Amino acid sequence: MPSSPLPHARPGRTPRTTAANLGYPRIGRDRELKWALEKYWRGDLSAPELGVTAAELRAANWQLQRALGIDHIPSGDFSLYDQVLDTAVTLGAVPGRFGPPFDLSSGGDALARYFAMARGSHGVAALELTKWFDANYHYLVPELAPDQSFRYASRSTAAMVAEAHALGIATRPVVIGPLTFLRLAKRTDGGPTIELLDALLPAYADWLADLVALGVTELQLDEPALVLDLSAAEVHGYHRAYEVLRAAAGDALADARLSVATYFGGLGDNLALATALPVDVLHVDLVRAPDQLADVLAAAPESMGLSLGVVDGRNIWRTDLAAIYDRLAAAIGAGHPGGIQLAPSCSLLHLPVDLTRETGDDHELASWLAFAVQRLEEVALLSRALNGDTEAQLGLAVSTAALAARRRSPRVSRPEVQRRVRDVGASALRRKAGYAERVAEQQQRLGLPLLPTTTIGSFPQTAEVRRLRAAFRRGELDTKDYRTALEAATLDCVRRQERLGLDVLVHGEFERTDMVEYFGDQLDGFTTTSHGWVQSYGSRCVKPPVLFGDVARPKSMTLEWSRFAAGLSERPMKGMLTGPVTILQWSFVRDDQPESTTGFQVALALRDEVLDLERAGLPIVQVDEPALREGLPLRRSDREAYLTWATEAFRLAVSGVRNDTQIHTHMCYAEFGDVMAAIVSLDADVISMEASRSGAGLLSELSEAGYPNDVGPGVWDIHSPRVPSAAEVDALLADAIAALGAERLWVNPDCGLKTRGWPEVEASLAELVGAAARARAALTSVGR
Repeated sequence: MPSSPLPHARPGRTPRTTAANLGYPRIGRDRELKWALEKYWRGDLSAPELGVTAAELRAANWQLQRALGIDHIPSGDFSLYDQVLDTAVTLGAVPGRFGPPFDLSSGGDALARYFAMARGSHGVAALELTKWFDANYHYLVPELAPDQSFRYASRSTAAMVAEAHALGIATRPVVIGPLTFLRLAKRTDGGPTIELLDALLPAYADWLADLVALGVTELQLDEPALVLDLSAAEVHGYHRAYEVLRAAAGDALADARLSVATYFGGLGDNLALATALPVDVLHVDLVRAPDQLADVLAAAPESMGLSLGVVDGRNIWRTDLAAIYDRLAAAIGAGHPGGIQLAPSCSLLHLPVDLTRETGDDHELASWLAFAVQRLEEVALLSRALNGDTEAQLGLAVSTAALAARRRSPRVSRPEVQRRVRDVGASALRRKAGYAERVAEQQQRLGLPLLPTTTIGSFPQTAEVRRLRAAFRRGELDTKDYRTALEAATLDCVRRQERLGLDVLVHGEFERTDMVEYFGDQLDGFTTTSHGWVQSYGSRCVKPPVLFGDVARPKSMTLEWSRFAAGLSERPMKGMLTGPVTILQWSFVRDDQPESTTGFQVALALRDEVLDLERAGLPIVQVDEPALREGLPLRRSDREAYLTWATEAFRLAVSGVRNDTQIHTHMCYAEFGDVMAAIVSLDADVISMEASRSGAGLLSELSEAGYPNDVGPGVWDIHSPRVPSAAEVDALLADAIAALGAERLWVNPDCGLKTRGWPEVEASLAELVGAAARARAALTSVGR
């Protein structure tokens, strides 16, 4: 799909619509930001050099959007790590262990302190990391004291506005709104963050006033919390916050149009609240909630402009532009007194950058897709068509033809797969015996000590492993030599685990690029991309596979490597799989059938794989579901249906095994309290969970829920590039024993180790194994 600039509507017409964007991917077309960040962290790039790369990416993004015909171009959507972290720094919400508030744009040690908040440093723990609403993007949780003071401390957003102005580009700065910021934050005493609103608002007022003083004529405050269930205090807070900001910023805001952006769902019972806010423009998501258009048009005051999110900022299927055109033309008629903007449903942060970067030869499938650049082309084309551009109106038919071809394609539908899903019975969704009976048989088979130690699955993907994989893909290394090299890496990994004294081993996953893409490469109904990278957090990028059709497993996917590794050691070896819900959540999933149907198709393919591993003698199979919480609908009323099919899909994948085959699962970096009943319903024999950053909260939730099966709360934060001290690990493990008891407790890191280096991995695992040994000895000495 070409990415040539699109002409604007004919001069002389008053446009009914303008084209807008809420945010753009910041990693770069070729992941330039990722490589620059990792060089900086290694000491191979200076702070000024990192700043040059970041400025070049921002300039390229702004210039591209202008060339594509976008009228409202965002700034401030760029971050070196995370936009929520940037907001906390801007508002002076810097926990004391990182020193006083600082200006990220000031140079000096500001950058080092910023990355210490994100990644930890020299014995200082990083901020907690968790999921951004229901996306696979991770944000850093602001940590606020009960008496937190705020001030406008960092002018990094203003610096970006000035950069754009120097290029002759007027931008709309993007700021996370005050109520959403507080909703995402945590208080150190566990109290309600909404109580800090009055202390927070003056800092926001100073921030907005500073931006307007630079000549900004429009501002965007992101308030996705408006699509959530709100407390009475939060509803009152919205009314108060925007009235206070209008009054506090005074004459400054009189010179700029203030937009509030909502996304990831419909406003529902918050519609009256949102349309009553004293703002100039309201953005609504018409992809997740298309039926809200009529209600929004009816409720919005004539003076309030509307921004309509009409193309999908979360998925890559091409938009039916002709259908959208017809619907909008009928709904908005000659326009709307306050003005109409067309935009993506949310920030394009969640999409790959540009479809034209794809190097594969599957032109049919490519014709069904749109990445970030193509989404903006769609917005601009649709805006021009609604403004009466006949050439643009004719261009809408191209998307209609592509969608029709997709529906007709024989690649999409497989009757035998659909039939197998229909035939699933209740007995396929449960184990043959309860946990108490199973665990006794498993212990007899495995013979594990109290507090058994293990890891989550992956081990370091070193530069050498990546070089081997790249050489194999380019055809520079034949299959035999590639396999020999991976066998050597696997053998080395197994021997290292044995020397460290781990009780349950893994094979290291050196053959895998990614925990979802690896399976997408081998399952029918999926395809993978060459440049479809999306930021997950910081420099971490993932390449989600594209799930376009009915799913089937043509052959075993993991058996060969699992069996090879199991033959290298007398200790128990885990087979490693990714669960059905996570495969769906971390893929670009087809939008032409219910997600539950697709989930059961994936679960049946995994069920066949689990049984293959059991038949090969693997005593433990781990089926990871880190995205179970991520997929939870944002509204409570929608959650039961999702949790029902999601837990059934997991049980369908694992419930065919014998009692003495132990099923593990893993979850990380999410709020688990509101899905604890579903976690229990999974009925995994062992669940490992992130606990090193959010330990007290998770342990309390598990204890209060009376979690009945074995659990391994992580005692080492692998996302921080530091080796934990013995005292830290001992303390985390002691807390877990106190909360849950030692009899059902495992000792493990909180996530996989692929992004870490071997020296820190071995040093940290030595601390982990040592802590388990010390705890066993202490328990034995007191007769436990």
